Amino acid sequence: MIKGFGGIFWRTKNLEVVKKWYNEVLMIEINDWNGTIIKPHEGNETIFSFFNEQDSYFPTEQQVMLNFQVHDLNDMLKHLEHLDIPLAKPLESSEFGKFIWIKDPEGRLIELWEK
Repeated sequence: MIKGFGGIFWRTKNLEVVKKWYNEVLMIEINDWNGTIIKPHEGNETIFSFFNEQDSYFPTEQQVMLNFQVHDLNDMLKHLEHLDIPLAKPLESSEFGKFIWIKDPEGRLIELWEK
């Protein structure tokens, strides 16, 4: 019955700083209504997954982690380096793809994934 995700919503302490960061770092243009529409590209997937509250994949004090699928992780790494955005976790490759982690201005880990 589920067709797909309708949205991701969360509260933030400093709306303008967070909006600017997501725009500059992840190139997500945040509109005046404080959101954007991300339309899927062919080959994109959205994974909905639960983790046990003790799982150490990401910090237990963070309830939710965003994962954005990118076209080219090497290009993204160059972009992040240009902006002086440090990696929270270095490049990791597995049978699932390539991954890096960064943190937003409020310390939330974000995973960037190239399939």
